[in-house]
Amino acid sequence: MEWVRELRGSVVALDTAPLIYFMEDHPKYGGVIVPFFEALDQGEFSAVTSVLTLCEVLTQPFRKGALELAENYRRILLRAAHLTTLNVTPEIAEVAARLRAEHNLRTPDAVQLATALREGASTFFTNDTNLPSLPGLTIIVLDNLLLAHE
Repeated sequence: MEWVRELRGSVVALDTAPLIYFMEDHPKYGGVIVPFFEALDQGEFSAVTSVLTLCEVLTQPFRKGALELAENYRRILLRAAHLTTLNVTPEIAEVAARLRAEHNLRTPDAVQLATALREGASTFFTNDTNLPSLPGLTIIVLDNLLLAHE
């Protein structure tokens, strides 16, 4: 897929939804999302995300008692070779607060975007159509990719 090839050599910030769709083999998104994670696994680019992603992805497995799925999420977020999960530092928190103030964002979205900016990501991969355009950060929305490939 051309859009995945364009990510080569870059840092991509990963939002929660694409990871969930990949890990839970979502039938609607598999054709678009699998090439992204294969390229990430092969080291064609690196990815960053916030530790908030861990909180968000573990909620449903814990509710359902799906401990194996929870462990799979932990494994990819905490031990994958080309994915870094970052703690919320005071610097990230302050940037997130500024983003919340300027763009009326929810805290998790602001923290994810602040993490992307802090780590020099050029792209933010999400399925959230309500995120603001930020200088130097291209927002790739999964549903828009599906529309482009229909």
